[in-house]
Amino acid sequence: MTINKNTKFLIVGLGLLGGSYARGLTEKGYYVEAITRGKSSCDYALEHEMVKKCTTEVDEAMIKNADVIIFALYPTTFVQWIEQYGELIKPGTIITDVTGVKGCIVDKVQNMLPPMVEFISAHPMAGKEVYGIENSDERIFYGANYVVVPTKRNTDEGIEACKRIGEILGFGRISEISPEGHDEMIGFVSQLTHCIAVSLMNCYEQERLERYTGDSFRDLTRIANINENMWSELFLMNKEALLEQMELFEKNFTALHECLKKDDREGMMEMMRISTRRRKQFDK
Repeated sequence: MTINKNTKFLIVGLGLLGGSYARGLTEKGYYVEAITRGKSSCDYALEHEMVKKCTTEVDEAMIKNADVIIFALYPTTFVQWIEQYGELIKPGTIITDVTGVKGCIVDKVQNMLPPMVEFISAHPMAGKEVYGIENSDERIFYGANYVVVPTKRNTDEGIEACKRIGEILGFGRISEISPEGHDEMIGFVSQLTHCIAVSLMNCYEQERLERYTGDSFRDLTRIANINENMWSELFLMNKEALLEQMELFEKNFTALHECLKKDDREGMMEMMRISTRRRKQFDK
């Protein structure tokens, strides 16, 4: 299908990302409805004109009215939703998601869908250290990375439709990767970084630490203000890939530790040169 101004969107789950999708699509003139668990989230979305309709019940008419359904749910909740209600989705519908793990859910969801319903997975690499619809903001997508995660079951049309959503929302770079490649990469660039931030905040108990820190500590630990329900689920669902990345980090941290222990300044400087060279790629 081709996404145009007549395309009707349904968002399932109005948290930070679901709310930001709703704001962004509505801002661009698209018709958006929503299903979400909390009445307060529905009320907020309607009051701020983020959606045309919202309900806390699974509404068959709303599901069948949608051309594109965006699932902004935790991974296990997403799978359970499809298991219970997937048969209500009409043929020709494109569905996508925002989940932070792929390998353990993509095949499972694709296997449960009715004929002629296409699931093309995606991961918006954007967010905040806060959550909830009241913190939603379509501007978090502007210039950010948007990762499309196709499988052999996906059509060219489905992949292009998924990419088009990223374009509409203002993402700066849209790329493709396999579910397995996604989980390995995300284990390093996202999940490991959250592990490091959480570990830092757990390893030093000095009172009033905030009085003595500079920007470097605050920047490094910004993501330590974490949604423990979501991130613990993501860590466990990507356990093998994340453990591999944690071991890689431990190996390199140990190498730096040994350089310091042995007064090996040249060894430390070489690690710093590599670090500086690689980090500069992010500024281009």
